Amino acid sequence: MPASSVEVLEYAALKELIGGYVSGPLGRAELERVAPCAERATLEASLAELAEAIEFARTQPKLPLGGLVDSSASVQKLRIEGASLEGDEIANLITFLQRATEIRLNIVTEAARFPRLNQRAGGIGEFRLLLRDVAGKVLPNGSVADSASVALTRLRRDIERQQRHIQESLERFVRAHREQGILQEEYVTLRNDRFVVPVVAGQKRRVDGVIHGASGSGQTLFIEPLETIDLNNELVRLREEEAREVHRILREITERLREHAAAIRQTLDQVSAFDLLFAKAAFAIDYDCVIPRFSPDETRRVHLKHARHPVLESVLRREGRRVVPLSVTLDDRVHTLLISGPNTGGKTVAMKTVGLLALMAQSGIAVPAEEAEFPVFDRVLADIGDQQSIEQSLSTFSAHITCIRNMIERATVDSLVLLDELGRATDPEEGGALGVAILEHFRGIKAFTLASTHLLALKIYGANTETVLNGSMGFDENTLQPTYVLHLGAPGKSAGLDIAARLGLPPRVIERARAAMSSTERDIARFLSELHARLEGVSALEADLRRRIEEVDRREAQLGREFEKREADKIRELEGRNAELVARFEADARQTIDSIMQSAENRKAAEQATRKVSRTRREFQEAFAQAVRESSPAAAPGTPQIHEGARVRLRGVRSPARVRRVLPEEKLEVEAGFMKMQVSRDDVEEVLPPEAEAVLRLPKNVTFRQTGPRWDVPYSELNLIGKRAEEATEELDKFLDQAALAQVMRVRIIHGHGMGVLKRAVSEYLKNSPHVEKFYPASEQEGGTGATIAELKEG
Repeated sequence: MPASSVEVLEYAALKELIGGYVSGPLGRAELERVAPCAERATLEASLAELAEAIEFARTQPKLPLGGLVDSSASVQKLRIEGASLEGDEIANLITFLQRATEIRLNIVTEAARFPRLNQRAGGIGEFRLLLRDVAGKVLPNGSVADSASVALTRLRRDIERQQRHIQESLERFVRAHREQGILQEEYVTLRNDRFVVPVVAGQKRRVDGVIHGASGSGQTLFIEPLETIDLNNELVRLREEEAREVHRILREITERLREHAAAIRQTLDQVSAFDLLFAKAAFAIDYDCVIPRFSPDETRRVHLKHARHPVLESVLRREGRRVVPLSVTLDDRVHTLLISGPNTGGKTVAMKTVGLLALMAQSGIAVPAEEAEFPVFDRVLADIGDQQSIEQSLSTFSAHITCIRNMIERATVDSLVLLDELGRATDPEEGGALGVAILEHFRGIKAFTLASTHLLALKIYGANTETVLNGSMGFDENTLQPTYVLHLGAPGKSAGLDIAARLGLPPRVIERARAAMSSTERDIARFLSELHARLEGVSALEADLRRRIEEVDRREAQLGREFEKREADKIRELEGRNAELVARFEADARQTIDSIMQSAENRKAAEQATRKVSRTRREFQEAFAQAVRESSPAAAPGTPQIHEGARVRLRGVRSPARVRRVLPEEKLEVEAGFMKMQVSRDDVEEVLPPEAEAVLRLPKNVTFRQTGPRWDVPYSELNLIGKRAEEATEELDKFLDQAALAQVMRVRIIHGHGMGVLKRAVSEYLKNSPHVEKFYPASEQEGGTGATIAELKEG
């Protein structure tokens, strides 16, 4: 993006605003590198990660990102072989690794809910073993702990003992010379890391020892008595050994850290990214932002609903005021917006809002709006404000034209162009003609363009040109105050004289200015005032009409639900009566058939009667279902509501089927018995009610339990393995009766291999059964010679 455009759109102020939410120097360094990007995949991934961060910040404990020191220099030092970190550098690095480990664990525990955050947390190294090895060796203030090594423990104990010996020796010296007037003060102090006593300068010859300095006035000398010199020498030696041991320990810890230098570098990058990411999330929550969408290249669109300029909002918040939100939509049919209206009315803020929010979206930052959608712009080009330059000998007009020339050279169909006060700083007639020509250029290349103007020629151009939309900033005629509301569809009047009067210009000056205006200009101003008044009335009527339509829609939906409930109750009542009649009919028919079957010679006639009863029952139920469908509003032409698991009746298929999957292109995968097939939605004649609702309606306190096999699929089987031949044939007899009654066409009888007794008995019975058309051994997939398939006669 051009630096000048980014600057005038207050992108730096936005980054400063977000910087207030950053926890420390790591995030601030990361924020400095933030810039708009034009890679769609990168942007969408960044915004998806931000959406997770916002949800995490709203629902999870705050991550421990605060108070971390920037350890980048220490990490760089680890890359230099032989270099050793100082104690405070190690302490800061250990604190950083502890926090990083905590951040990683906090996110990993919620990995399922936040997969993108978990992926980033995966870049944080595993340092628990390392931290355990160096734990307690370096204190938070950077000093090495006494317990860091056995040698250091011994040395510091010896130093403490030696200091005590010197202290005691000097205290004896002070007591011995207290009454002699030699000592300036009765205390022991340190000079050049050696214990000394303050002696009056004129008495130095009376004290045997080494002078280590004098006071600022020269009246006091600090002398190390002769008897403590050896003791101090020993203390110096012990301290030198201590320093060597401390250095050895720091070098050892540095080498241990150096083994993980690459992982620490990567962890530093990830924690820095987390600091910035959660700063952007905190900003998004505080400013009620939304994650912007990017429109496809083939249907480009700029769409903002109730958008706010974040920098302006931060200023107004401090003053206790609120921003007036902006709503605007541009697409390939209308891609130029020409904004007019009063001075101080918010035209420039409206354009800056669109431009800055576009830059925010392409920087992976949520935008303050209810809805936001942009194309992915290759450039955001802005000519806003007075860019005159004394150094470059540029007037306001020259700077304006130079900037527009650069924009014309750079702009493409994928650019966003913002032009403030187009045609300004020159003669209005020439400026208007020039402004029209400039807009025509950007309109010709189909770049999204927003321009503001006071010029009449541009307002007329906007009203008469396709793909150009006029807009006006609101102005209250009664209070002479701008409303900062953008109205689309008509240009606005400048109201310069009204505003000048409100700002205190003498009335005689205002009246003279009005008299100097041509009648045409006065007529246009009056026309625009009347037009805006009518637009406001139309907007009010439109809002009232929308409210009434919503009320009618709600009432219509309520009446529809009540009607459907009444119809459903009627259908349930009819189904109950039908089920009761069918049950009574079947009971009477079964009783009659059982009485006929008492005689062997009538058995064949009874079997035929059974099949006819079954067929009659089925025809009656189908006729009843058809009558219900024709009388029910749900049976009106249209596609049935089909979902996975629904029971349906298919054209040309006798038994119900169950929907396994709903496929594209109006296809269904259904299961009818052992068959699975794909059919068209048009083959569905009826969506059956759930089985739980299709059961027989019985009187209160009466229950029904079905016995024997169920015949709601076109295939069933009987397992006779383990039964005696006589018992098996008796069970097979009942099985075939029930299958014939239900009009099942094909059954499988499982008898196994064994000695062949059951198989022979089954074959013998099937050969003489009046229900069986033919029978044969099953295929290998269905059991082979261990099972027999029987096809039954049609009734």
